[in-house]
This record gives sequence, structure tokens and C-alpha cells, in this order.
Amino acid sequence: MKLRVLGSAAGGGFPQWNCNCANCAGLRAGTLRARARTQSSIAVRAASSATPSGTPSAAAPAGAAGEAPGDWVLFNASPDILEQIRACGPLQPNRALRDTGIGAIVLIDAQIDHTTGLLMLRENRRPLPIWCTPQVREELVSVHPLFRLLDHYCGVAVHELGLDGPVRIPCAAGLRFEALPIASNAPPYSPHRDRPRRGDNIAVRIVDERSGRSAFYAPGLERIEDHVWDAMRASDVVLVDGTCWTDDELVALGVSGKRARAMGHLPQSGPGGMIEWLDRLPAATRRILIHINNTNPILDEDSAQRAELARHAIEVAYDGMEIDA
Repeated sequence: MKLRVLGSAAGGGFPQWNCNCANCAGLRAGTLRARARTQSSIAVRAASSATPSGTPSAAAPAGAAGEAPGDWVLFNASPDILEQIRACGPLQPNRALRDTGIGAIVLIDAQIDHTTGLLMLRENRRPLPIWCTPQVREELVSVHPLFRLLDHYCGVAVHELGLDGPVRIPCAAGLRFEALPIASNAPPYSPHRDRPRRGDNIAVRIVDERSGRSAFYAPGLERIEDHVWDAMRASDVVLVDGTCWTDDELVALGVSGKRARAMGHLPQSGPGGMIEWLDRLPAATRRILIHINNTNPILDEDSAQRAELARHAIEVAYDGMEIDA
């Protein structure tokens, strides 16, 4: 399969618009060796359907009527989705007057930074094809009513993302999607905040049925339960929560009174942290951190923390990163 990181930062992006922490200030001043990042999202398609980046298909000449379905599955729709599409040729309208390479959208939760980009896609020529759990659908119909808003524009075609068996998405022939409930937290606006339900947060394992290779994606992960660990060990590529370096990172900087774990994110360092877990994966597994908060010292490519990740063969995702899995 072909996987592309569209956005690699946590909510707010990097630099965050109202933050003057050492990372954000250093990037703005040009004194920090780091990359700007948009809010987290990935896109995936089967390798057999891949065409060179930005190459128009011969199936429909410019200005042709109708709309051929795209073959990319978008994971989450961040507020930065338009910028991310502009930076990714295959997602752009290459085949018809009005067109998109996005064939389906998978929502792993109902967080603001993973869903509000749906509003930017409201000019779509057909209802947005969305896969999510019933719990996420409930939030986006009632408390954070994006689906109801979109009904006044292109509309949505919502499909249930089940947690008890594999799911196949029509535009992604040859790929199998396995959703797993995970320990994290419900959105701050949700009545289920601090008491999340099964299905409020998921990870997804994507399996290429032709090659047998697979990728595991979990940008929000508070703790690693047995079924999650089994899925991680069975995957060739693991993209997991890289939000904070330490549990008290935001508290120590004075930017928040909340610890990483309380927000649903396992820190990288310390006993039982993400580094310890990733060290236990099979040697051939590719390990990548994604959903990186603007305060995390690993954004500084010259930092001791970044060097420590390198010693553990752990990569840091960046916008535009392409992965063959």
C-alpha cells in the first residue's frame, strides 16, 4: 500500500498560532532546526492503483462531465485539509472539471482537530462517504453537529466502522481495515469526557491483501492494551501517538494544567512510555511517531530527545512523508 502523511502535528499545528514556547518561537525566528507541521491526518491507497504524484488520469479529459471515485482513503479531516490537499497532487482534481482523489474518509474519533475539515469539503459533488463508529456519529450529529451542517451542502453518507470484524471500503480494493477500540479520552466538548465509551476512540490496522503487509495507525493512545499490542506486533509499519515527551510536559511549561495521560496520550519517555513499548516490537517493524504537540522537544532536530529517538530507531513523522507498506 501507499501511505502519505498529510499532517503530523497535534491540535493547533506547529507553530501553534498563539504559542510562544521555545519550539514555536524558535521556528518563527529561524533559530530552530525544525519543520512546520499541520494537524494530523494520513491518506492511504492500494499500491496497485497508484499513479505518479499529480499525474492526471486518462479516464476523463479536463472538463468531462461526471465524477470518477477517487482511490485514496483519508484518515481524519483536519482544519488544515485544504492546505494538505494543495500539497498532495494525487488528492487534487486531476480527472474532471470537479473531482477529488479522496474516495472515502475514516474518522478515528470526534475531536475538533480530526473532524472540522469536513466543512472545507462541502463543495463535493456527492455526499461525503464517511466511515466511523456509532459513538463518533452520535457526537457529530448532536453535540458537535457537523453532519447536520453538511446536510445543507453536499451531505454525508455515513457507514458504520465495526469493531468486531474487518471492514472493506469500495474505493480501496485490496485493502482490509481493522478497527480496534483503544484507551484514550472523549473530546473536551463531549458529555463523555473522562468517561469514554468503547468506540469513542479507535486505532486502525490496514492490511494489503495482495502483499500481506500492514500498517497500524493510532495518533491518540493513552495505554497499550493486549489487543492493541497484538495488532502492533502484527504490523510492518506502526504510526503511533507522539504528542508529548513527558507526562507533565504541558504542566511544566505552564501552558496547561493537564497531564498527557489525562488527555488520552501516552508520553514517549519514562517507565512504561512509548519508547519502551516500541523497543519491544520485532526488529523489522518500522516505528514512527505522529500527532506531535508543538511543545514536544523532539520537533527540534538538534535536541537530545531527537537523538534518543534515533538511537531507538524511532522516526518522527513530517508532512509529506511517504511510506510504502
